[in-house]
Formats: sequence, structure tokens, C-alpha cells
Amino acid sequence: MLIIDAEDSVKFKQDSVGGSNPSVASSSLQQPPPTFEESVADHVLHLPQNDNLIFEQEGGAEPPAFAPYDAQFFTSRSGDIISHDPHLNDDGEALYRFLLSQASTPPTVILRCKGSHNETHTRMVHSHDNGHSRMKTEQYTESITDFDFCIDVGQYIFGEPTHWSYADSTPAYRGRMYQEVGISEEKRKAWKSERKAAKAWDTERTRRGFPPWIGSDYAWREDQSYATQTHGVLRSSWTLRQWADDYCASRKYLKEFNYNKIAYGWNFEAIRVATISIINSTHYRGDLSVQFETSQNVVSVRSHNRLSRALSNRWIKFLLFITFIYPFIWLFKRFHSRGGGRWDVCGGAYALKRVEQTANQFAPDVHAESPFRDVFETVDATAQGSSLTNPPGRRTKVVGMREGEWFRQWEGTIRRAVQNRLQDRQPLTMPDDHPAHQTLALDGY
Repeated sequence: MLIIDAEDSVKFKQDSVGGSNPSVASSSLQQPPPTFEESVADHVLHLPQNDNLIFEQEGGAEPPAFAPYDAQFFTSRSGDIISHDPHLNDDGEALYRFLLSQASTPPTVILRCKGSHNETHTRMVHSHDNGHSRMKTEQYTESITDFDFCIDVGQYIFGEPTHWSYADSTPAYRGRMYQEVGISEEKRKAWKSERKAAKAWDTERTRRGFPPWIGSDYAWREDQSYATQTHGVLRSSWTLRQWADDYCASRKYLKEFNYNKIAYGWNFEAIRVATISIINSTHYRGDLSVQFETSQNVVSVRSHNRLSRALSNRWIKFLLFITFIYPFIWLFKRFHSRGGGRWDVCGGAYALKRVEQTANQFAPDVHAESPFRDVFETVDATAQGSSLTNPPGRRTKVVGMREGEWFRQWEGTIRRAVQNRLQDRQPLTMPDDHPAHQTLALDGY
């Protein structure tokens, strides 16, 4: 740094304008200016050779290294993720990132087949009458399990999850202990007819494998050929991040935010009926149960106080039930302004089969057969043979395994499992007539 005092400054001004010393002025004009290296030689900041910069703070401590936040959570018996982390209850960005990270794990979907029958047996028991002991016979009924096995269906989920949200007109839990419609200040309690219709449609949607963003106003029409595509699935006016901020801004004592994972794409009811027909073809006449079961499908973030943590413990909750304390807690959650709140308005959708749109340069007007015939049941018989018209220059294709192809692979395995009275708690992941991986690795197999 060049320091010039006041006197030298005045003198420099005089010399520069050709004042009392013209010779100095003329010589300074003739001398060339210094180079850049000469001008900054004494003022260069020399850095360490290893490029490891150390910036000391007060007290000589180095700044902490950046690391992503790892929230604390635990897994329930059903595989659901539950977290009472305080940071997730106060920071909407942290909650949003936590949901995105947990959404990378798809839910577990299995097809469970169980058959049983009742048998009546006779046994001898002791009875006491007026101090005398005697033997008598009695009959009892015992349930015998014939077969109990399950097939892993979730392994056929492919691709990244699609984040969805309920429409503003759909009844859902939006911060209170009852279902509402609307957002922000426009929310109102859902009518009983709205809740009843939404519940009936949710059951029907699950049976038929519709995506969760298709509302109850859906009907089979030819102009809805792209209803299952993944664009425009956030039907709410708020994004997932805004719902996370709304949850963190709440000061309620017992609040929870639920992120629901839903598998879609296959007609689960049609698969269930076809499986029952295969089992009946083996001449089995016992009590039959064929159901799809889903687990690891909820990510729940709850308050971090002691009462909320205690209610997440099933043994403590059971103790509160038998001591008649839990009804008072429920009343506090339901009616107190600072009691409970529930956010259950969004989630992730996982495709077993998906309809995508592709460009078709050679046929601008394509009348393709409906790709939904394997996925959706039509409303009436006249719609079963109808064709859907795609936009000019576009055509649809089905990505993933069709349920008919899957059932053809597993049909023989299901029949043999019933005949052999298979009982296995571990889900089957491969048909019994499918070659092993070691066999497929052989050259020329």
C-alpha cells in the first residue's frame, strides 16, 4: 500500500501541473510506467502450496464441515417409518428432504393365499361332581391350515416414485382431526356425503389399480385416455413443500404428517379372482382367503414431546387403554385448539405398469387399441371393444409387466403350491419352474 501525507500530496499536485520544478515534471513524463509485476511485487498474497486454506476464527477453531442432516426415526412392526425428530417438526425444508429420501424405498406388496378347514375331534376330560372324579367325553373344533404362502408382487415395481396430492375438492386431513376440503383460509369441514363418496371411491380405486391422483369424478370416457400418465398429478393448489411448511408452522401438541406410498397399475381385483379360480381348479373346497397385503407404506412424522412418543409405543398405548386414560387424551386431541392435528394429503405412487406417450413420425393419426384393457374394467360391455384416439403425431405404449403376463408365469406355481400344501412365511420371488440364476449363467443353456 502506498501512503502519501498531506504535504507530499500538495507538492505532487504542483509538480504534476508544471509548477516550481519543471525539470522534475519533464523527467517524470519521460520515464515509462512500471510493469504489473513490479507494481504488485510487494503486495502479493502468497497461498500455501498444498491448497489447504485455513481460516482461523476467534479462539483458533476451524469452521465445521458441511454434512446433510440425518433425522432420527424407527421402524414399526408393520414396517412403517416413524420419526419424532424435533428438527423435522420445525423446519419445512428438512421435512421435505426427509420425505424425498424415504420415498426412494417402495412399499412391500404381496399376494397371500391361505386355505384352512375345521375338524371336529372327541377327547376325554376329567370332571368333578360332589367330590367324585369321573371321565367324560367332549367334542371340540380345531382349525387346520392346509396351505399358507405368499408371492412378492412389489419386486415388479419399476422407475422412480411419482409424488401426488389430493385435489382441493377431495376430503382429506389437512391439519385438523377431521377431514376437510380446500386450503388455507378456504378450508371447511367435509360433508358426510363427500366423505362417504370419497371412501367408497378409494376402495374401488384400490381394487382396480387406479393411480391415487384419479379422483372420484373419473368415468370411462374416450377423452380420458391419458388419465394415468404422470403429468399433472399434484392436484392440490399447494406443493408438497408448502404442506410441509404448513405442518411445521402448527403449534399443536399432538400433530402428525403422513406420507402414503401406493402401488398402482395392475387390476388387483381381477388378479385375485383369477387366483381363486386356479385354486378351485385343484378341487380344493376348504375356507379360502386370497388378499393383497401392503406394508412399509407410511412415513409418519410426529411431535417430539414425551406424550407423543409414548403414544407411538404400542405397549404404553395398550396400558392407557386398559386404564381408561386414552379416551381423555383422544378428547384433548379432537376438541382442544392446541390438541391434535393430522396432515394426510400427499404421498408417492409406485408403478407396476405405466402408460407413456411417444412420438410417431410415420403415422400422424393413430387409432391404437386401448392400453387400459389390462388395467381397468370398463363400465359397460359396449366400451370393452372401443378404441382410443391419440393426439396427432402421438401414440401410447405400456411400460412394465402386464398382469396377464405375470399371472401366466405364476399360474403353475400357485396350483402346485396348493396341491403340495405349501406353508411358508417367506414370500416367493420366483416361479418354481423358472431356471435358477446359476443355470442361466451357463454358456449355451
